[in-house]
Amino acid sequence: MGLKYKIDIPLDAPERTILHKEIILSKPFLKALYQDWYSTFVQEMRSLPSGQVVELGSGGGFLKELIPTIISSDILELPSNDITFSALDMPFDDNSISGLFMVDTFHHLPDAHVFLMEADRVLKPNGKLIMIEPANSFFGRIIYKNLHHEPFNPQGSWQIPESGPMTGANGAAPWIVFVRDREILQNEFPDLEIESILYHTPLRYLLSGGVSFKQLVPNFSYPLFSGLDNLLTSVSNGLSMFMTIKVRKKV
Repeated sequence: MGLKYKIDIPLDAPERTILHKEIILSKPFLKALYQDWYSTFVQEMRSLPSGQVVELGSGGGFLKELIPTIISSDILELPSNDITFSALDMPFDDNSISGLFMVDTFHHLPDAHVFLMEADRVLKPNGKLIMIEPANSFFGRIIYKNLHHEPFNPQGSWQIPESGPMTGANGAAPWIVFVRDREILQNEFPDLEIESILYHTPLRYLLSGGVSFKQLVPNFSYPLFSGLDNLLTSVSNGLSMFMTIKVRKKV
Protein backbone atom coordinates (compact mmCIF):
# COMPACT_ATOMS: atom_id res chain seq x y z
CA MET A 1 0.00 0.00 0.00
CA GLY A 2 1.41 3.39 -1.00
CA LEU A 3 1.78 6.36 1.28
CA LYS A 4 -0.15 8.72 -1.01
CA TYR A 5 -3.94 8.97 -0.69
CA LYS A 6 -5.91 8.09 -3.82
CA ILE A 7 -8.08 11.18 -4.37
CA ASP A 8 -10.02 11.48 -7.63
CA ILE A 9 -11.62 14.89 -6.94
CA PRO A 10 -10.09 17.73 -9.02
CA LEU A 11 -7.91 20.09 -6.98
CA ASP A 12 -9.96 23.18 -7.89
CA ALA A 13 -13.31 21.62 -6.96
CA PRO A 14 -14.88 22.79 -3.66
CA GLU A 15 -15.40 19.13 -2.75
CA ARG A 16 -11.62 18.67 -2.70
CA THR A 17 -11.19 21.43 -0.10
CA ILE A 18 -14.05 19.96 1.97
CA LEU A 19 -12.22 16.62 1.88
CA HIS A 20 -9.00 18.34 2.98
CA LYS A 21 -10.80 19.62 6.06
CA GLU A 22 -12.01 16.11 6.88
CA ILE A 23 -8.43 14.84 6.55
CA ILE A 24 -7.00 17.58 8.79
CA LEU A 25 -9.56 16.92 11.51
CA SER A 26 -9.08 13.15 11.29
CA LYS A 27 -5.28 13.29 11.74
CA PRO A 28 -4.46 14.36 15.34
CA PHE A 29 -0.79 15.07 14.51
CA LEU A 30 -1.73 17.38 11.61
CA LYS A 31 -4.55 19.01 13.57
CA ALA A 32 -2.13 19.73 16.44
CA LEU A 33 0.23 21.43 13.98
CA TYR A 34 -2.58 23.65 12.69
CA GLN A 35 -3.48 24.50 16.28
CA ASP A 36 0.11 25.57 16.88
CA TRP A 37 0.03 27.72 13.75
CA TYR A 38 -3.33 29.19 14.70
CA SER A 39 -1.99 30.15 18.14
CA THR A 40 -0.07 32.95 16.39
CA PHE A 41 -3.34 34.45 15.16
CA VAL A 42 -5.03 34.00 18.54
CA GLN A 43 -2.19 35.85 20.27
CA GLU A 44 -2.14 38.63 17.67
CA MET A 45 -5.84 39.36 18.27
CA ARG A 46 -4.80 41.17 21.46
CA SER A 47 -2.59 43.65 19.61
CA LEU A 48 -5.01 44.58 16.82
CA PRO A 49 -7.17 47.69 16.80
CA SER A 50 -10.81 46.99 17.65
CA GLY A 51 -12.90 45.83 14.72
CA GLN A 52 -13.48 42.97 12.34
CA VAL A 53 -10.86 40.34 11.45
CA VAL A 54 -11.03 38.30 8.23
CA GLU A 55 -9.46 34.97 7.32
CA LEU A 56 -8.70 34.84 3.61
CA GLY A 57 -8.67 31.40 2.02
CA SER A 58 -10.17 29.62 5.03
CA GLY A 59 -10.40 26.48 2.90
CA GLY A 60 -10.10 23.30 4.91
CA GLY A 61 -8.96 25.01 8.09
CA PHE A 62 -10.72 25.46 11.42
CA LEU A 63 -9.49 28.83 12.70
CA LYS A 64 -13.08 29.92 13.38
CA GLU A 65 -13.29 27.28 16.12
CA LEU A 66 -10.55 29.19 17.98
CA ILE A 67 -11.61 32.73 16.98
CA PRO A 68 -15.42 32.57 16.64
CA THR A 69 -15.70 36.26 15.69
CA ILE A 70 -13.49 35.93 12.62
CA ILE A 71 -15.05 36.20 9.15
CA SER A 72 -14.26 32.98 7.28
CA SER A 73 -13.87 33.56 3.55
CA ASP A 74 -12.67 31.81 0.43
CA ILE A 75 -12.83 32.25 -3.32
CA LEU A 76 -14.43 28.80 -3.52
CA GLU A 77 -18.08 28.32 -2.55
CA LEU A 78 -17.68 26.36 0.69
CA PRO A 79 -20.32 25.55 3.33
CA SER A 80 -17.99 26.88 6.04
CA ASN A 81 -17.70 30.35 4.43
CA ASP A 82 -19.25 33.38 6.07
CA ILE A 83 -18.69 35.18 2.78
CA THR A 84 -17.27 34.20 -0.62
CA PHE A 85 -15.06 36.58 -2.63
CA SER A 86 -11.68 37.05 -4.31
CA ALA A 87 -8.91 38.49 -2.16
CA LEU A 88 -8.10 40.73 -5.13
CA ASP A 89 -11.48 42.45 -4.80
CA MET A 90 -12.56 42.57 -1.16
CA PRO A 91 -16.10 43.67 -0.27
CA PHE A 92 -15.03 45.93 2.61
CA ASP A 93 -14.89 49.68 3.11
CA ASP A 94 -11.62 51.58 3.24
CA ASN A 95 -9.83 51.44 6.61
CA SER A 96 -12.44 49.07 8.03
CA ILE A 97 -10.62 45.79 8.80
CA SER A 98 -8.40 45.18 11.84
CA GLY A 99 -6.68 42.05 10.60
CA LEU A 100 -6.26 39.82 7.55
CA PHE A 101 -5.11 36.27 8.38
CA MET A 102 -3.99 33.63 5.86
CA VAL A 103 -2.56 30.11 5.91
CA ASP A 104 -1.09 28.85 2.62
CA THR A 105 -3.17 31.36 0.65
CA PHE A 106 -0.80 34.11 -0.53
CA HIS A 107 1.11 31.77 -2.86
CA HIS A 108 -2.14 31.04 -4.75
CA LEU A 109 -3.00 34.71 -5.43
CA PRO A 110 -2.69 35.46 -9.16
CA ASP A 111 -1.47 39.04 -8.61
CA ALA A 112 0.31 39.97 -5.36
CA HIS A 113 0.43 43.67 -6.29
CA VAL A 114 -3.36 43.89 -6.69
CA PHE A 115 -3.85 41.99 -3.43
CA LEU A 116 -1.53 44.29 -1.48
CA MET A 117 -3.35 47.32 -2.89
CA GLU A 118 -6.57 45.83 -1.52
CA ALA A 119 -4.98 44.95 1.83
CA ASP A 120 -3.60 48.49 2.12
CA ARG A 121 -7.04 49.87 1.30
CA VAL A 122 -9.15 47.85 3.73
CA LEU A 123 -6.82 47.64 6.73
CA LYS A 124 -7.20 50.13 9.55
CA PRO A 125 -4.12 52.03 10.72
CA ASN A 126 -2.19 49.60 12.94
CA GLY A 127 -4.13 46.72 11.37
CA LYS A 128 -2.13 43.69 10.38
CA LEU A 129 -1.74 41.24 7.52
CA ILE A 130 -0.43 37.96 8.94
CA MET A 131 0.29 34.84 6.91
CA ILE A 132 1.88 31.41 7.26
CA GLU A 133 3.45 30.36 3.98
CA PRO A 134 6.12 28.10 2.42
CA ALA A 135 9.70 29.19 3.09
CA ASN A 136 12.32 29.45 0.38
CA SER A 137 14.97 28.07 2.71
CA PHE A 138 17.70 25.56 1.87
CA PHE A 139 15.62 22.63 3.17
CA GLY A 140 12.24 24.01 2.14
CA ARG A 141 13.42 24.54 -1.43
CA ILE A 142 14.55 20.91 -1.70
CA ILE A 143 11.21 19.62 -0.43
CA TYR A 144 8.98 21.91 -2.46
CA LYS A 145 10.88 21.39 -5.70
CA ASN A 146 11.04 17.61 -5.42
CA LEU A 147 8.24 16.30 -3.20
CA HIS A 148 5.39 18.78 -3.65
CA HIS A 149 2.86 19.03 -6.48
CA GLU A 150 2.75 22.84 -6.62
CA PRO A 151 5.23 24.93 -8.66
CA PHE A 152 8.04 26.53 -6.66
CA ASN A 153 9.95 29.14 -8.64
CA PRO A 154 12.11 31.64 -6.69
CA GLN A 155 12.89 33.40 -9.99
CA GLY A 156 9.20 34.15 -10.57
CA SER A 157 7.36 37.48 -10.57
CA TRP A 158 4.53 38.91 -8.48
CA GLN A 159 2.04 37.38 -10.91
CA ILE A 160 1.03 33.74 -11.23
CA PRO A 161 -0.56 32.32 -14.39
CA GLU A 162 -4.27 31.83 -13.67
CA SER A 163 -5.27 28.20 -14.09
CA GLY A 164 -7.53 27.70 -11.08
CA PRO A 165 -7.87 28.85 -7.46
CA MET A 166 -5.79 25.93 -6.17
CA THR A 167 -3.82 24.72 -9.20
CA GLY A 168 -2.55 28.24 -9.86
CA ALA A 169 0.39 28.64 -7.48
CA ASN A 170 4.01 29.54 -6.86
CA GLY A 171 5.13 28.37 -3.42
CA ALA A 172 8.02 30.85 -3.54
CA ALA A 173 5.72 33.88 -4.06
CA PRO A 174 5.77 35.02 -0.39
CA TRP A 175 9.57 34.93 -0.34
CA ILE A 176 9.70 36.78 -3.68
CA VAL A 177 7.51 39.65 -2.45
CA PHE A 178 8.56 39.99 1.19
CA VAL A 179 12.24 38.95 1.06
CA ARG A 180 13.71 39.11 -2.45
CA ASP A 181 11.78 42.23 -3.50
CA ARG A 182 11.48 43.85 -0.09
CA GLU A 183 12.84 47.17 -1.35
CA ILE A 184 10.29 47.21 -4.18
CA LEU A 185 7.55 46.40 -1.67
CA GLN A 186 8.58 49.28 0.57
CA ASN A 187 8.66 51.70 -2.35
CA GLU A 188 5.33 50.57 -3.79
CA PHE A 189 3.54 50.29 -0.43
CA PRO A 190 5.14 52.71 2.04
CA ASP A 191 2.21 52.31 4.45
CA LEU A 192 2.82 48.55 4.79
CA GLU A 193 5.68 47.76 7.15
CA ILE A 194 7.13 44.26 7.56
CA GLU A 195 7.02 43.71 11.29
CA SER A 196 8.67 40.28 11.34
CA ILE A 197 9.45 37.14 9.34
CA LEU A 198 9.79 33.99 11.44
CA TYR A 199 11.03 30.72 9.96
CA HIS A 200 9.72 27.47 11.48
CA THR A 201 8.41 23.89 11.12
CA PRO A 202 11.20 21.86 9.48
CA LEU A 203 9.73 18.39 10.10
CA ARG A 204 6.21 18.24 11.49
CA TYR A 205 4.28 18.92 8.29
CA LEU A 206 6.32 16.34 6.41
CA LEU A 207 5.83 13.75 9.15
CA SER A 208 2.10 14.44 9.32
CA GLY A 209 1.74 13.61 5.64
CA GLY A 210 -0.27 16.79 5.11
CA VAL A 211 -3.53 16.31 3.23
CA SER A 212 -2.02 14.12 0.48
CA PHE A 213 0.04 11.48 2.28
CA LYS A 214 -0.39 9.15 5.21
CA GLN A 215 1.14 10.04 8.55
CA LEU A 216 4.65 8.72 9.14
CA VAL A 217 4.88 8.84 12.94
CA PRO A 218 2.53 8.05 15.88
CA ASN A 219 0.32 10.76 17.33
CA PHE A 220 1.99 10.61 20.76
CA SER A 221 5.29 11.75 19.21
CA TYR A 222 3.99 15.25 18.41
CA PRO A 223 5.55 16.97 21.48
CA LEU A 224 8.89 15.32 20.68
CA PHE A 225 8.95 16.59 17.09
CA SER A 226 7.63 19.99 18.15
CA GLY A 227 10.66 20.35 20.40
CA LEU A 228 12.97 19.06 17.66
CA ASP A 229 11.51 21.56 15.18
CA ASN A 230 12.19 24.41 17.60
CA LEU A 231 15.75 23.17 18.13
CA LEU A 232 16.45 22.90 14.39
CA THR A 233 15.16 26.40 13.59
CA SER A 234 17.20 27.82 16.45
CA VAL A 235 20.25 26.40 14.66
CA SER A 236 19.40 27.75 11.20
CA ASN A 237 16.48 29.32 9.32
CA GLY A 238 17.65 27.26 6.36
CA LEU A 239 16.17 24.13 7.93
CA SER A 240 12.60 25.47 7.92
CA MET A 241 9.70 24.60 5.63
CA PHE A 242 7.42 27.51 6.59
CA MET A 243 7.57 31.14 7.60
CA THR A 244 5.18 33.48 9.39
CA ILE A 245 5.08 36.99 7.91
CA LYS A 246 3.57 39.89 9.86
CA VAL A 247 2.87 43.17 8.08
CA ARG A 248 1.47 46.24 9.85
CA LYS A 249 -0.26 49.18 8.24
CA LYS A 250 1.34 52.36 9.55
CA VAL A 251 -0.67 55.07 11.27
